[in-house]
Amino acid sequence: MIIIVCITALIASFLTLFSGFGLGTLLMPAFALFFPLELAIAMTGIVHLSNNLFKLSLFGKMADGKIIIRFGLPAIAASYFGAQGLLWLSHLETVAVYAIGSRIFNISPIKLTMAALIFFFALLESVPALEKVSLNLKWLPLGGILSGFFGGLSGHQGVLRSAFLIRAGLTRDAFIATGVVIACMVDAARLPIYFKNFVIRELQENRGPLFAAVLCAFLGTWMGSHLLKKTTIQAIKWIVSAMLFLFAILLAAGLI
Repeated sequence: MIIIVCITALIASFLTLFSGFGLGTLLMPAFALFFPLELAIAMTGIVHLSNNLFKLSLFGKMADGKIIIRFGLPAIAASYFGAQGLLWLSHLETVAVYAIGSRIFNISPIKLTMAALIFFFALLESVPALEKVSLNLKWLPLGGILSGFFGGLSGHQGVLRSAFLIRAGLTRDAFIATGVVIACMVDAARLPIYFKNFVIRELQENRGPLFAAVLCAFLGTWMGSHLLKKTTIQAIKWIVSAMLFLFAILLAAGLI
């Protein structure tokens, strides 16, 4: 288990500097293979925040303060409602139960919702034609609301954030730095809600895999920062997308 989580954290944090894929998009499915979905999202959030704080030490000084205010403040508010939405979904009753041999599988609203979001955001992040999609700067507050809400609900905030920030006239380094600062703001807003409502004891019991994932994410980011000028490897993106689509199908079917 720890090996799979560590490898995923390393590769995911490395890829996130080169492609549309965010750390949470790739790491949450790995955690969800071994932990309840709500706990997997919370654990991913911890790794995500820790890794972004590390990125902040590398790129933070190049962030654009005006963009952070216009985009980041709405994102913080929206992330609260997204996190509350996750809590609401986690308490809904199971939709269906079925058996394959001696094993029982449950299909729940939270699994169906997360499967749909993973499928949708994997599609957004893997279609080449969508990579250049950007929106007018006047919509930055709306972008913060959408990015923050989905960040709080499932951890998917990067692709929406990029679509809005890419038109902000930022340099490559400023684009990365501003995105990192905003991601830290969203994570800092949603994690206390997770901790308050999820069982802290479960996080403490699994601190070994969590700590290992954080360290591997640091390593992946450090490696990526030294290769920042390289472009996205499209073949890798297609492979990762296929894996995410498969995970979404298995999750919706209750097999995970």
